[in-house]
Amino acid sequence: MSATDWYAHKSLGEGLYWIQEKFFESSNRANIWLLRGSHQDVVIDTGLGLRSLPDYINSKGLLGDDPQRKNPLLAIATHAHFDHSGGLHQFQQVGVHSAEVDALANGDNFETVTWLSDREIVQAPWPGWRARQYRVKAVQPTHILQEGDVINLGDRQLTVLHMPGHSRGSICLHDGDNKMLFSGDVVYDGAMIDWLPTSQVSDYISSCERLVGLVDSEQVDQVMPGHYHTFGAKQLHRIASGYIDKAGTCPARFSTFAWRTLAGLALRASNTRGIC
Repeated sequence: MSATDWYAHKSLGEGLYWIQEKFFESSNRANIWLLRGSHQDVVIDTGLGLRSLPDYINSKGLLGDDPQRKNPLLAIATHAHFDHSGGLHQFQQVGVHSAEVDALANGDNFETVTWLSDREIVQAPWPGWRARQYRVKAVQPTHILQEGDVINLGDRQLTVLHMPGHSRGSICLHDGDNKMLFSGDVVYDGAMIDWLPTSQVSDYISSCERLVGLVDSEQVDQVMPGHYHTFGAKQLHRIASGYIDKAGTCPARFSTFAWRTLAGLALRASNTRGIC
């Protein structure tokens, strides 16, 4: 299967594209965002990497043909989990938060929580493909991101907001001028996951408090999440404040502990080759 067949995209206007892997049918299917700038273009999250994302972007002409644009496409992972980082190795320029650089550089499939089943891939990317063969390929990031870093696209800037909780290196990218938030798995319109081996509930509560603050200060109008559909400020406030209210309760703490234990055991059993 070619890259052209594997992916599909939708233009959301003003140089923003929403890309998905058509044959990865799962709640783990991540949204891939392509954002064009006058100086630099950026891909936010890269999916599984089973087919070439750069080839798809180029074949569809999503970057245009301006000869003055010489900067290679920058791929940024909102965090290192497999459904967001699997395609990073396909790019010359790669950015990730400093807390997860080692996980990617070492191809650590435990920390990337690599967990893929055959039933989630409804059409194999090539003959004989099986999910048990899948691993996130090691990649050395060229851009080590920290809180407050600004990614200059020319006519727009993305500010790095370190929002740990789901994972230690989770980030959001905030386009303040356009009040747009690329949120990764920090927040989306679904059950928020805080029970993975590197998740931390106390950090997640702090991150959600920060999200509420962004809404209260009218800095966000639109959220482009890591999964599912886009949503607005009111929904962001509802999701983040709802997590804060529930996360500290005794039933929630017990459930998180139980799921973290099970998830850790399952991931170690399936990814022993990726553990350092």
